[in-house]
Amino acid sequence: MVLRQNSERVSLKLKRSPAVVLVGPRQCGKTTLARALPGIAYFDLERDADRLRLDVEWATLVAGRACVVLDEVQTMPELFPRIRSEIDEQRKRNGRFLLLGSVAPSLMRHVAESLAGRMAILEMTPFMASELPEEQWNSLWCYGGYPDGGILDEAQFPEWQHDYLTLLAQRDFPVWGLPALPPVTLRLLKMLAAVQGQAWNASQIAQGLGLTYHTVNSYVDFLEQVFLIRRIPAWSGNVLKRIVKSPRLYWRDSGLCHALLGLRSKNDILDQPWVGHSWEGWVVEQIINAFQLAGIVVSPSWFRTQDQLEADLILEFGTERWAIEVKLTSLPKNEDMRALKKVSDLVAATRSILVSRTNDCVWGEKEASVNLSALLAHIKKTAFLQ
Repeated sequence: MVLRQNSERVSLKLKRSPAVVLVGPRQCGKTTLARALPGIAYFDLERDADRLRLDVEWATLVAGRACVVLDEVQTMPELFPRIRSEIDEQRKRNGRFLLLGSVAPSLMRHVAESLAGRMAILEMTPFMASELPEEQWNSLWCYGGYPDGGILDEAQFPEWQHDYLTLLAQRDFPVWGLPALPPVTLRLLKMLAAVQGQAWNASQIAQGLGLTYHTVNSYVDFLEQVFLIRRIPAWSGNVLKRIVKSPRLYWRDSGLCHALLGLRSKNDILDQPWVGHSWEGWVVEQIINAFQLAGIVVSPSWFRTQDQLEADLILEFGTERWAIEVKLTSLPKNEDMRALKKVSDLVAATRSILVSRTNDCVWGEKEASVNLSALLAHIKKTAFLQ
């Protein structure tokens, strides 16, 4: 079994807080991680038998020393006031509850209302590059990071992805609050895959679905809250040039995006016209999650002027502002770095980083041309020094 990097973070948070909420998409590995923890009492709240057992054994459980793990907790919101009451009776006792959820806390209204100030929140993703050997990174890009979706067994791709999204659209999303009919949801998902890495245009998608752009925006808001989509806002600082103000849309898991776009195997991907956007989105997700795993709060944005000066990421944390451009090439050009430095000057970046597939990594005081492996190692070092 691959050791997930969130394991240590969950254990540490349980030592410091009465309750920990571990959220992330279905099938990303939350249950496997939780069940590997020592001294737990596990309950799957989607099973009637576990719900009954939890109710019958509640008094014994909360009086005991085991950490009570409640899986898919969003399906049983009536538990939250009960958990709050138990925590308030013994506020100094930590590590009592581990709550696993497939939707963001903002959709679990009762978490915010009942457990504010009593919980720590962690987000878990499918496998990230930093959790796997580098020789698997191309497979991770192609098949995505879901443990059952192909990265550990390539024969599962893309049927697993199609079944996964169909089940979400038909069973889970309506229960979690998405009002769209399942066929509309599946059409929307395919359309969103086609605009991977592009500036978000809700009106364009709405026209294709026969909906209003307000409705489409609300649907995509929901998809962000269930960890499928990431919209990165445009940088909002003041510059003299006119800049694009729309957010940029990415699929958080490249395997889901590739399946929706009709990819069947690893060999297909480089022949596609959208391959650059795919690689860019995958690298962006690795970078943002590397900061998250390192415990660094970072604000991501992107930047483009009307005359096409661009940075795929503007990352702000502490006193730092990094301008990052991603290129799918093993031979980055000097012109790429010169263009990125122009962007850095416009946004007053503290560092310019060109990320490619190069084997010739160059770190300067303010500029760097590196591969993803070197950048992830640098982020880990940055976290250590903070």
